[in-house]
Amino acid sequence: WEALGWVAYQMGRPPVDRIEGLTPTVAVDQHPVNRSPRSTVGTETEIYTFLRVLFARAGRRPCPACGREIPPPYVGTDGAERVGGAAGIRMADGEEEVERLPAGEAVAVLDEEGETDGGAAAGETFPCPHCGAPVPVLTMGHFSFNKPSGACPTCTGLGTVDQVDVDRLVDFTKSLLDGAVEGWSEAYARYQAGVLQRAAAYYGLDLDVSRPIAEYGPAQRDLLLYGVGSPQFRRHFRDVAPPETVKAGRFEGVATGFMRRYAARIADAKYREKMERFILRRPCPDCGGTRLRAESRAVTVAGRSIVDLARIPLTDLASWVESLREAAERGDLGPGARDCVLPIAAGLQERLRRVLQVGVGYLTLDRPMPTLSGGEAQRLRLAALLGSELSGVTYVLDEPTTGLHPRDTAALVAILRELRDRGNTVVVIEHDLDVIRAADHVIDLGPGAGRDGGRVVAAGTPAEVARAAGSATGRFLSGAEVLRAPARRRPGNGAFLTIRGARAHNLKDITVRLPLGMLVAVTGVSGSGKTTLLFDILERAARRRFYGAGDPPGEHDAIEGWEHLDRVVAVDQAPLPRVPRSNAATYTEAWGAIRKLYAGLPYSREHGLTEGHFSFNVPGGRCERCEGAGVVSVHMHFLPPVEVRCPACRGRRFRPEVLAARYRGFSIADVLEMTIAEAADLFRDVAPIHNRLSLMVECGLGYLTLGQPASTFSGGEAQRIKLARELGRKARGRALYLLDEPSRGLHPADVANLLRVLHGLVDAGHTVAVVEHNPDVIRAADWVIDLGPEGGREGGWLVAEGTPEQVARVEGSHTGRVLRALL
Repeated sequence: WEALGWVAYQMGRPPVDRIEGLTPTVAVDQHPVNRSPRSTVGTETEIYTFLRVLFARAGRRPCPACGREIPPPYVGTDGAERVGGAAGIRMADGEEEVERLPAGEAVAVLDEEGETDGGAAAGETFPCPHCGAPVPVLTMGHFSFNKPSGACPTCTGLGTVDQVDVDRLVDFTKSLLDGAVEGWSEAYARYQAGVLQRAAAYYGLDLDVSRPIAEYGPAQRDLLLYGVGSPQFRRHFRDVAPPETVKAGRFEGVATGFMRRYAARIADAKYREKMERFILRRPCPDCGGTRLRAESRAVTVAGRSIVDLARIPLTDLASWVESLREAAERGDLGPGARDCVLPIAAGLQERLRRVLQVGVGYLTLDRPMPTLSGGEAQRLRLAALLGSELSGVTYVLDEPTTGLHPRDTAALVAILRELRDRGNTVVVIEHDLDVIRAADHVIDLGPGAGRDGGRVVAAGTPAEVARAAGSATGRFLSGAEVLRAPARRRPGNGAFLTIRGARAHNLKDITVRLPLGMLVAVTGVSGSGKTTLLFDILERAARRRFYGAGDPPGEHDAIEGWEHLDRVVAVDQAPLPRVPRSNAATYTEAWGAIRKLYAGLPYSREHGLTEGHFSFNVPGGRCERCEGAGVVSVHMHFLPPVEVRCPACRGRRFRPEVLAARYRGFSIADVLEMTIAEAADLFRDVAPIHNRLSLMVECGLGYLTLGQPASTFSGGEAQRIKLARELGRKARGRALYLLDEPSRGLHPADVANLLRVLHGLVDAGHTVAVVEHNPDVIRAADWVIDLGPEGGREGGWLVAEGTPEQVARVEGSHTGRVLRALL
């Protein structure tokens, strides 16, 4: 910390007195990945960068003038990319350094932005060998969707375009004057109807604005939706110039006008959120979602375009690179190919080997990073560590088995041991018993959580910890404590929700029946299609059906059985809203009930204290020196600001007269410093507060303090807080709860508490469907839907369905094999 300078000062000094023997440390956590829509698996792993080098140096393409094939520019000394020094590829900063390198050395020339251009100047051309027409020299930029030379001009490299959902914006059963257009006032509708009628008269169309829009002809409908200047309408009157003024009938169009206003205010987050329900995000019509311009898509290497290679699973890409290497060695690619292709192929193979080793070979290079789970993103970062070849480093990994099927745990353990065998120390925060048993040394903290934890309960080999008295982890390691399967499986209520023809992403046009009135586990190896089925299809379709909002669902034919449900509640692991000073109490609405209780105390009524006085977010009762934060920032000369306890309120957040209000001897500041379990006990006689807090305790959150900022919660904690809030709301009919790995981050002892909550929901008449890898949760389910058998292209099939006992008898099911060992 003291040696790293400014960066370390911004991180803050660690809360420890002394650390001895610490080596350079690398942390691999599960914080949200790069949320940029322009970041993909290919850009993150640099595999796509290697492909850009390959296509710029070895690509074949048709001449834009005569159409005949132009051979690849196999040049020996200026043809590669800065690729981390692997495979003998080197980086050069300019032509002078290139000249000093040995002949035949693969090298990249960097431009001013640190990007390589393959040795060619921007806009440089050469004559076509067939017709002599000028042909642009290929550069890496031609294959980058983040550069103008390669990006599709229509979508600017995003691969998608925004369109209006006219079915949501316009009610075709109504007339324009009866409120057919969402958001148009009566007066504005009359004004626009007048302009529309003038436009119709200009073109000689018969248009009655008092008739339902469904009765309009094709030309009238295109005029209403897209306006006189749109290609959709002008195809009806190709030889007629549009009117130039509104008075003459220049009608903009409902959808066209909406998109103009949306584009103008897209930076306004509140406006964008309000209008999102009218927007459809569709693949770009020009590039088909590939992000690249046509000229770049036409370049091929060994018969494949870079778009083709970005769409296939990494396992298939590795096979293609191997066949390319073999073809280059045999000389099948022509003279000069060997020296050009082999170094790049070697670099590709090395990076692909690392990525396949961490178990994400089902991913594709064009997969956007925001769509990855935290576990997948973490394993990609782990792959980068494998390629670093460092020794003497301490690696800290946060639950690397998250999102990993039990079948793949052994491969992960092998990777961790490989890092260890290079002379590194690997510290893993983990609840998976198989990983704990594979460790060389176990440190068990506890005995409880929150204030009841923080002590070393046991330390030693797994066998020694298993014998330690007072260690909850030890009891599970020894088998003294296990999570047993329920005595009986629920039969359900006889109804089903049936998803027919599910084929989004890698799903293979499958039909899945989800029984209602049960706890259902959706299982399968990583990338088998679980999240696609439950969230991309079912959850999105439910949002549209019950709430009329959200993105369009993934591709499928139909969903039957909605009549058996009144609502669908999706509880994912996305971070809680970044509201300043939000905490578990405010998010679950328990804080409002606590403030109401304190405002109703005799002392508060006597001194005129209202609910507002007990809020740390608004002036009135809070300490104005720290504005209710409890800390103030002290600006230091030449150093970053330091947060210290507020000298006015001494960290208590409120003014003295507010702190004098006490319930059972505790002030409002005391309550904020309590754990949720302690607060639940304090307010045991106040039902509106106790009920909400006790639900959080049941969800395994009793160790959190009420005042802990929401920004510090893990993904698993955020999901369980959302679940507690949903459980605290008044029941409204029959619900389907969708959860994404709810056991993530839970000790086996806490999984038992979570299962009690989930079973309680089912016993109350609801249905719970969970995406899970935890064998104990799967074993406790009433019904299992297993997808696979593998991930990516080899997944997406319905492998097995039935009770855990029935799935355990299916030979081709990886989940079945795990269940057989447990049952």
